[in-house]
Amino acid sequence: MLFLHYTSILLSWCVRGAERACYAASAVGYLTGRPGVCLVVSGPGLIHALGGMANANMNCWPLIVIGGSSERNQETMGAFQEFPQVEACRPYSKFSVRPSSIEAIPTVIEKAVRSSIYGRPGACYVDIPADFVTLQVNVDSIKYKECCMPPPVSMAETSAVCMAASIIRNAKQPLLIIGKGAAYAHAEESIRKLVEQCKLPFLPTPMGKGVVPDNHPNCVSAARSRALQFADVIVLFGARLNWILHFGLPPRYQPDVKFIQVDICAEELGNNVRPAVTLLGDINAVTKQLLEQFDKTPWQYPPESKWWNTLREKMKSNDAASKELASKKSLPMNYYTVFYHIQEQLPRDCFVVSEGANTMDIGRTVLQNYLPRHRLDAGTFGTMGVGLGFAIAAALVAKDRNPGKRVICVEGDSAFGFSGMEVETICRYNLPIILLVVNNNGIYHGVDKDSWKEMLKCQDATTVAPPMCLLPDSHYEQVMAAFGGKGYFAQTPEELQKSLRQTLEDTTKPSLINIMIEPQGTRKAQWHWPLLPEQFSMILVGMHYFPSGCY
Repeated sequence: MLFLHYTSILLSWCVRGAERACYAASAVGYLTGRPGVCLVVSGPGLIHALGGMANANMNCWPLIVIGGSSERNQETMGAFQEFPQVEACRPYSKFSVRPSSIEAIPTVIEKAVRSSIYGRPGACYVDIPADFVTLQVNVDSIKYKECCMPPPVSMAETSAVCMAASIIRNAKQPLLIIGKGAAYAHAEESIRKLVEQCKLPFLPTPMGKGVVPDNHPNCVSAARSRALQFADVIVLFGARLNWILHFGLPPRYQPDVKFIQVDICAEELGNNVRPAVTLLGDINAVTKQLLEQFDKTPWQYPPESKWWNTLREKMKSNDAASKELASKKSLPMNYYTVFYHIQEQLPRDCFVVSEGANTMDIGRTVLQNYLPRHRLDAGTFGTMGVGLGFAIAAALVAKDRNPGKRVICVEGDSAFGFSGMEVETICRYNLPIILLVVNNNGIYHGVDKDSWKEMLKCQDATTVAPPMCLLPDSHYEQVMAAFGGKGYFAQTPEELQKSLRQTLEDTTKPSLINIMIEPQGTRKAQWHWPLLPEQFSMILVGMHYFPSGCY
């Protein structure tokens, strides 16, 4: 296969569906910086992969999808699984093409790899007609291509860097926001140096967690709303002013806040708000340019300023509220109790994969990341069903690069249902994955077993059961046991602690802990801002996966 020396490869038939294979391949691209490759069959196989391609494009992760297609001489005749695949992939990719001949395949693959990693990373599609498989050509006619050069490193204009440094120096209430673009750019050393040298508060986005460790004293995640609302200068390192950051608009932000955008994509600069300064270039390189300015003329933001004191007070009160919820002894457990017990035992170097509604939302505030590119979640596209595919990708990367490293996949019970049969894949390859299913008997909310029985006394479930409820007390751990893994059922803190300890000690098999929690459990009270009409309509049609304030 001509492309093997270019990329990592993940075969779609290793998992149980093209969509999850595509999710996994895209996560390989994010974690390694080289595009994962997903092979899919024609027609429905390719259509199922479109969700993964769209997710990769929205997250800006490198991915190559190679799809089979019907024979060229049967086009328009109703061939088996005939579908306009190249055209269908164009909206979801940076580059979509069918090679004109077998001889052209090396050139096309080289361009696909290059397109996927140059500039803003993304998905690429290469279409291989069925008749190419049996076609014979003279091997001397094939022109092999060398692997493309690493992506060029671009730097921001010096005058813009000087202006940005000046604005930061004059800020009364500065804030750095670290996005997953900074994680992908491997900018952790330079950003941490900037944070510590200038004593600046920082806030990571969900997948920006770990670029600077979550337990760093300058991390203000516990005062997120306060930091966003009152900062007067915000520096965005690979973070976009989209819905995750409330578009950069009031009332979430001050009307006169000054944004400094650092991004590799020129088209991203100026989206939704007019920035004070734009720094176009590689995030790691641009951060080093900023550091040069502060090396020339050393400066530190006063650590005892009124702004720092405000943030620390808010972090202290929010931490106290979370700990109070975590300390509750009542059963069933609440989210905070579960996550605090998980956090106590998590290995510091583990990958954390998370998806769900409150499971993902609350989990990111409690579960800590200490290393970059070690958290994967629903991401920019808010995609459900990515969890087990991402976990498989992280486990494969860990096996290859860091043997012994564990993957902790934290799933809501609804989220687990999207891709739960990939448990078989995990067991088939004996991957070092621990699945934690946080089970509240529903999609966002559920009902307990007694209430379920009462509802069914007079009528059947199709007429009385709330549409967001799932079957109470489902034993998801038995799915893992059915395929040879270890399954645990935890209803109390003691059972959760014991099962976690056992799973972390046993490195021979993957495991799943089914953790029962309060069906109506939710997150602590949040400050809510006025909703725009389109935001309100999104909530009505199902955006309960991302409750207000979650990111």
